[in-house]
Amino acid sequence: MRTPRPPRPAVPLAAGLAAALLLTGCSAFDDGPDPVPVATATAVAGEAADDPALAPFYEQRLTWTDCQGGFECSRLTVPLDHDDPAAGTTSLALVRLPTGATGEDRLGSLVLNPGGPGASGVEYARAAQSVVSDAVRAHFDVVGFDPRGVGQSEPVRCLEPDQLDEFLSADATPDGPAEVERWEELSRGFGEACADDRMAPHVDTGSVARDLDVLRAALGDDKLSYLGKSYGTSIGAAYADRFPERVGRFVLDGALDPSLSGEDVDLGQAQGFETALRAYVEDCLSASGCPLRGSVDDGVAQVRALLDSLDAAPLGTGTDRELTQGLGVYGIAQPLYSQALWPDLSDALAAAFRGDGAPLLAFADQYARRGEDGEYADNLMTAIYAVNCLDRGDVEGVVDVAAAADDIADRAPTFGPFLAWSSLPCATWPFPAVSTPAPVTAEGADPIVVVGTTRDPATPYVWAEGLAEQLSSGVLLTFDGDGHTAYRMGVSACVDEAVDAYLVGGQVPEDGTRC
Repeated sequence: MRTPRPPRPAVPLAAGLAAALLLTGCSAFDDGPDPVPVATATAVAGEAADDPALAPFYEQRLTWTDCQGGFECSRLTVPLDHDDPAAGTTSLALVRLPTGATGEDRLGSLVLNPGGPGASGVEYARAAQSVVSDAVRAHFDVVGFDPRGVGQSEPVRCLEPDQLDEFLSADATPDGPAEVERWEELSRGFGEACADDRMAPHVDTGSVARDLDVLRAALGDDKLSYLGKSYGTSIGAAYADRFPERVGRFVLDGALDPSLSGEDVDLGQAQGFETALRAYVEDCLSASGCPLRGSVDDGVAQVRALLDSLDAAPLGTGTDRELTQGLGVYGIAQPLYSQALWPDLSDALAAAFRGDGAPLLAFADQYARRGEDGEYADNLMTAIYAVNCLDRGDVEGVVDVAAAADDIADRAPTFGPFLAWSSLPCATWPFPAVSTPAPVTAEGADPIVVVGTTRDPATPYVWAEGLAEQLSSGVLLTFDGDGHTAYRMGVSACVDEAVDAYLVGGQVPEDGTRC
């Protein structure tokens, strides 16, 4: 599974996230000035109440330093292994935009995570003026963190850029023994390259959730208020299930269903992208200059035929890189994340039909955050495997993956086989999975708002329904529309107003509200 991806902070998506800055915060154990209130005894307690060895982590005070644009930066020290605090530590990059509110007007901190796995919460929080409303910023410190193994925290590093290029451009829908053998070799090599990385065995979602509770305590909040999008909903759900009494105002937008197997996730995502592709094709056919012809079925078949042709004969791009089938899938998937990019997808498809793969390659590079210089902006494309392979231990081997690919092709022919085969690295990952799919209930938690978009390509609406139903206090807020995630994406004032009313005023939307 290579998706979901993080939502961008505002429309248009192509604008991307604000550039990350080097964090200059001092040691998280520093006893220097602390501009936030000292954590209460209740806030500090957390897991330290059960394991005194965790107390130094829960009791740390953050030292914040100015880092441009009104933001402050710091670092948080957490155990490498929460079950063995003496085994070493790592640190997490933090950024916050202080609210300026005091007294009853100040509602504490709102922690953000944009997903991935592997997306930077630091970058996301840097875009606070677009990812949350003025009303939210007026009452909350907006806080972003790079999860363990990600970005400006201690990142998992495995493949060199040229090796990652080879992996992403490889034939991930093998249809012959030689192609299967090559994909097996690349998949095994990916894991082998991670085998000596210090962080790789410790980046599972459960550990991130426990880090989040240490962060809550260090911020001085008795309860955690949290906005998670896409994979960030998995972090939030894991936190709520482990620390239900510490759940504050929680919004999980573009939800994953934690009870689903890897095969179920691949199928759901493939069907989500098929739905989004059909919506795009229908829109394209109604506009002038559409490169597709005929009915919606005809248009989808033309896109699929293009991808099939790339398998046999990659397109030139005017560079020394070709547009392969794998890169073509990424290039089509990226603009399906937002309706604002559909016209650009039409232009890219038109170019590809003329034999020019450069525009789709540019979208594929945007997906992978690869620069024109061949360097990757972050380690997202590595972290997504490092996290998923630890979170799910249900990929057995090439025979099972091949069978899953055949099965999924009948129900999601455009994207299904690619997603199924992309899970193969987890079959030979050098570290055993630490968890298995299971429902979450978070018994006793305050209301948790789950936002689902009916034609979300990466996190299908049924997943939001599933998570909201599992959570004992889950409340489902539905956006009937297109694109990945809804809050503050420029697509629904109704969703924006409902989420703001909940975050700022504690007004829980009625379960089943549709926008």
